[in-house]
Amino acid sequence: MPPAKIYWRLAVPSPLRRSFDYLPSAGSDGGSSPGCRVRVSFGRTTAVAVLLEHAESTPVASHRLKSAQEVLDKEPLFSPELLALLKWASTYYQYPIGEVVNNALPAILRQGKPAEAKGESCWRLTVEGREVKPESVTRAPKQAALLQLLATSEDGLLARDIDAVQSNWRAVMRSLQKKGWVSVETQVPKSKSVLKTDTSESFEGVGSKIATPVLNSDQQKAVEAVTVKLGVFGVYLLDGVTGSGKTEVYLTIIEEVLARGEQALILVPEIGLTPQLVSRFKERFQARYETPVVVLHSGLSDNERLSAWLKAKEGEAPIVIGTRSAVFIPLAKPGVIILDEEHDLSFKQQEGFRYSARDVAVKRGQLEQLPVILGSATPSLESLENARQKRYQLLVLPERAGAASHPEIAVIDVRKQPMADGLSSALVNAMSRHLKNGGQVLLFLNRRGFAPVLLCHDCGWVSKCKRCDAHMTLFFDRGSKRLRCHHCGSERPADPECPDCSSTELRPVGTGTERLEEALALQFPDVGIARIDRDTTRRKGAMQSLLDSVHDGSKRILVGTQMLAKGHHFPDVTLVGIIDIDQGLFSADFRATERMAQLIVQVAGRAGRAEKAGQVLIQTHYPDHPLLKVLLDEGYGSFASKALDERRLAELPPYQYMALLRAEAVNGDLPLQFLRHAREMAEPISAGAGNVLLLGPIPAPMEKRAGRIRAQLLLQSSSRAELHNLLTPWLQQLESSKLGRKVRWSIDVDPQEMF
Repeated sequence: MPPAKIYWRLAVPSPLRRSFDYLPSAGSDGGSSPGCRVRVSFGRTTAVAVLLEHAESTPVASHRLKSAQEVLDKEPLFSPELLALLKWASTYYQYPIGEVVNNALPAILRQGKPAEAKGESCWRLTVEGREVKPESVTRAPKQAALLQLLATSEDGLLARDIDAVQSNWRAVMRSLQKKGWVSVETQVPKSKSVLKTDTSESFEGVGSKIATPVLNSDQQKAVEAVTVKLGVFGVYLLDGVTGSGKTEVYLTIIEEVLARGEQALILVPEIGLTPQLVSRFKERFQARYETPVVVLHSGLSDNERLSAWLKAKEGEAPIVIGTRSAVFIPLAKPGVIILDEEHDLSFKQQEGFRYSARDVAVKRGQLEQLPVILGSATPSLESLENARQKRYQLLVLPERAGAASHPEIAVIDVRKQPMADGLSSALVNAMSRHLKNGGQVLLFLNRRGFAPVLLCHDCGWVSKCKRCDAHMTLFFDRGSKRLRCHHCGSERPADPECPDCSSTELRPVGTGTERLEEALALQFPDVGIARIDRDTTRRKGAMQSLLDSVHDGSKRILVGTQMLAKGHHFPDVTLVGIIDIDQGLFSADFRATERMAQLIVQVAGRAGRAEKAGQVLIQTHYPDHPLLKVLLDEGYGSFASKALDERRLAELPPYQYMALLRAEAVNGDLPLQFLRHAREMAEPISAGAGNVLLLGPIPAPMEKRAGRIRAQLLLQSSSRAELHNLLTPWLQQLESSKLGRKVRWSIDVDPQEMF
């Protein structure tokens, strides 16, 4: 009996929600492993696809199938478990499998280039260069600075090392090379695996044992709960108050994982949190491993990202730290997955492939039989409900580690109180007292720029974005006034006079971090101020430089947005002032109060983290708001319990499951037309699929954004299965809809933002 014919089922990057069948490449026996890349002819072009599986049959007539052109990899890039995860993510989030798999590959591999890490350029001083004293290069201060930096390392410096300290240095470096003072060579990455299987190996440095803090009883219980179940799937919700030592729990668990010869994957919400976390991990594990940590985030170059990706895949990286996309990184021997700040909105991708890294991590743990740790001082309501239902094991750290105590929290009622640039006199007096006593002060304001609105005092005109239904924020950029839209990014010089009445009485209304910084400089002229927001941290290394100025005491007042709210340890901060939380109390988004509570607790947690007592002052016009009172009087746990009761009564997540169909177009009539058509197509499927409620279509809360008109249709069900029974056939119909080709539409499963 002749052997069965083999077909290759491929994930081809394409907007179509399906895989594609091909014949094996010429000269191939069809035995290439799933997970390998394959170059194929697709339409009028070629594409780099990934082999998903071998099939013995195909719905397409054999004579119509094309043969694959070539196999690009000898060994698969994805394990069977990781391929299963990618297929699950495609199905659950209703996104094309080709795009999902493509998303999981570094850019260089998407182009079909070899899965080999390129060498990195390394610059070092020549013999002649070491004889040059930087202070003698008086006419070229940038060259002098580079010479001084290179003199700090005998082994030379890589691009990322120099980027962390200086910007726009490459042209200067070329000048030094022409003078013969600097040489450059390519370092080829090592390929030897560093994973150990000898569990008897101790964590000792060169000549001395690494000092590790002694765990308290709650930390020890949390560690033991996880380590006794290594190699077994389980989800652990680590609910620890700020400063309770969650990171130390992570580190101790990772020690056990590495002792088993396995790897640890740690996901963090934002790139801004990685420098402090990476340095903490390196300090603990540097003595045992030459490269204990690799980092994956959007700030890396393509070559750096590929190098980190391959080190993780080959087992050269015992610890991988990354933002949400790292949840798909291949690991040679995975041992544990940890999500820090699991509640954070940054774990949900909001464009294109709209996935939740938290939920994908849980699924990956199930497929690979790993423990998954979700850590937070303010767990999401979804995770708390899963713990209530015993799906997750709850581990609680109720007290701060060491001698630190909980901060004293008080509300400042600013009704009828004089305010100067958003500051009440009570807050200013408290700042003076804490600064006088040697403490640092952190002020939290979640609004960038100088002022959120520019207003005409004579006629009431306000600065609106021409492309969005939003106000433009006023910024002072190097002395010039500019208006910027935070939604579409459009920018223009601030109007010198009112466009409506020609008045020059244009006034900034409201307070942003820029204005607050300026006001504080007048109030406290002799105190260093550090403003930490997206505008001051754009340049590479700027965030670390600002944090260093806080830790060395040269900056004693910190002003910032939610970038300051999580993950940072400021031992000398004794006062935290929250400038304005009222916008979170009254919002059309049902998740607004949950996020407000999380921000308050996270920001408050920056105070009194060492031996010094901490104080938190919250300015508000609504001191008697019931949820705010519960949060401040009884804590986040009681707040979350009452919020969950409200969600249950209102039939909202986590007790209901949602999907949001969005549509947008330049023609303002088309989005609603398309969504009405989509609803008509969904109604007969819904009747057979089960209990799925169709709400809308309606214009989006922000109807106009970036020059396009937007609308949305909400689907809601008490059954996740019934919702997906509708989504799968419905979206296939929408793909072939003629009206669907006239708009830009997308589906968001488990949406976290409704605008």
